Amino acid sequence: MISNNKKEEASSTRKHVLSRKLDTIFIDLYNIYSFLLRFFKEVFVPPYEFKEIIRQCYEIGYRSLPLISLTGFIMGIVFTNQSRPSLSELGATALLPALISVAIVRALAPLVTALITAGRVGSNIGAEISSMKVTEQIDAMEVSAINPFNYLVVTRVIATTLMIPTLMCYTIFVALMGGFVNIHANELTSFTSYFQQVFDATSFLDIFSSLIKSILFGFTIGMVGCYKGYNASKGTEGVGKAANASVVTSMFLVFIEELLALQIINALRAG
Repeated sequence: MISNNKKEEASSTRKHVLSRKLDTIFIDLYNIYSFLLRFFKEVFVPPYEFKEIIRQCYEIGYRSLPLISLTGFIMGIVFTNQSRPSLSELGATALLPALISVAIVRALAPLVTALITAGRVGSNIGAEISSMKVTEQIDAMEVSAINPFNYLVVTRVIATTLMIPTLMCYTIFVALMGGFVNIHANELTSFTSYFQQVFDATSFLDIFSSLIKSILFGFTIGMVGCYKGYNASKGTEGVGKAANASVVTSMFLVFIEELLALQIINALRAG
């Protein structure tokens, strides 16, 4: 009898824990849906915080240029070095510019740009908004007749959505220049010949799909950082959790979006 009672209690406890976890998941999904819906409602409602949007574009875009420049240039050199031995075995080193162009434009530039900005920008947005939440600055903005959601969330999401594609285009240029430096040092390929092969290998669909992916990545990074910061728990510990969750979640979603976009783009190319 005692053994049966313990089994029933253990089973009841497991069911209770599972029920609480499911409730938490559905509540989180509803909160995310409400947050997204509120954004799309308020993005078209005045007042429009143009000064704050420009400031955020400066913080997200201009201040990311040194890191993007170094990473993109090294990426071009490293990918060229890694690809040369395989092409040399086939006697096709002349195809290096075309290979670099396809790889960077289609996949590497959007993905690397998104991951770098997710680490730098996503954590910054999550930490900044969560610290304002913890110190009750958001509540003070509401008392002062300022819409904190419009000022803090809408401006940052718009800025990331605009600046990530811009940074991606810059990453493509820097990475291609890194590839050119490496190829010119080894194969003595001229600047004109290199970029002629680069442009010949790149199609409009490649550029268009990379821009669409970058816009989606930028929106995701901004939205995740703002959501985690805006819904941070009380206390200084919540600031660290919000910053960490912003980076991890946004990177995970970027990979998922890259996978889905790749399937759609491949279907379009096949069609």
